[in-house]
Amino acid sequence: MPELPEVEVTRRALLGPLRGSVVRGALLGKPLRWPLQCAPDSLAGQRIDDIERRGKYLLLGLQQGRLIVHLGMSGSLRWLQGATETAPQPGPHEHFRLLTDRGELRMNDPRRFGAVIWQALPGPQHPLLSHLGPEPLEAGFDGESLWRAVHPRRAAIKLLLLDQSVVAGVGNIYACEALFRAGIDPRTPGKRLSRERCARLAAELRATLEQAVRAGGSTLRDFCSSDGSHGQFQLEALVYGRAGQPCRRCARPLAHVAQGQRSTYFCPSCQRR
Repeated sequence: MPELPEVEVTRRALLGPLRGSVVRGALLGKPLRWPLQCAPDSLAGQRIDDIERRGKYLLLGLQQGRLIVHLGMSGSLRWLQGATETAPQPGPHEHFRLLTDRGELRMNDPRRFGAVIWQALPGPQHPLLSHLGPEPLEAGFDGESLWRAVHPRRAAIKLLLLDQSVVAGVGNIYACEALFRAGIDPRTPGKRLSRERCARLAAELRATLEQAVRAGGSTLRDFCSSDGSHGQFQLEALVYGRAGQPCRRCARPLAHVAQGQRSTYFCPSCQRR
C-alpha cells in the first residue's frame, strides 16, 4: 500500500498542475528510504515535461532526467497551488518538497519507507524499474502472457501476483479481489493454472484495477490523493478485510490465511484450487 490504483490516481491528479511547470528547487526533511542522489538545487530551472507511472513508481520527467517517486507503505503526495511563500508550514511527516513556479509538491510519509530518487538521462534503465513485469492495464497484458509467467512456478498464485517481475503494480488488496472474482483459490500453485483460468484472472485483474482507479484507490490508513481526497474502493471490496463476514456470492463465511507474511482473504466455497 499504496498500490497501482493509488499511484495512478495520484498521477492523473498531478498531471494538469505539474506538466509544463518549472522547478525552482527542492527541500529535504528527514531521510527517506534512499537518498535523492543529486543536489536539490541542481533541479532548479528544469521544466517538468510529463508524469508517467511504472508499476507502483511515479516518474516525473524533467529536461535532464527524471524523479522516481515511490510512496512506500504510508506515503502520499500533496499539491499546494500558488506561491511557496504563502503555503502552510510543512508538517512533521513532509520529508520532500518540490518547489515550482505554479506551486509546491509535498511528500508526506509517516513511516519513511518511500523515496524520491533522481536519475539523469539518457542512461540505462534504473535498477528499481529494470525487473518490473508487464503493466496489467496495458494492451499487451493478457491471459497468455500471465500463463507463461506463472506456469513454470510452484509458488501460490497469490504470491506470484505480488511478485513485481510477474506483473507490475499489483499488491495485496487487488490480488485478493481479482482472485475472488476469477474464482481461484489464492493457495493454488501457479503451475496448476490452465490457460483458460489465467485468461479469466488477467481479465478480472484488469477490471479490478480499473474499478479501483475510478473509485480513487483505497484508503485504509494514510493514503489520500494530491487534493486530499480519500479513496473509496475499500467500501466496494468483496473479500479484502472481510474475514468471517458472509460472502456476497454464497453467503458462507470468508476465510483469512497468512501468505508470505501478508493477509489473504478469500471464499473457500467460491474459489477453487
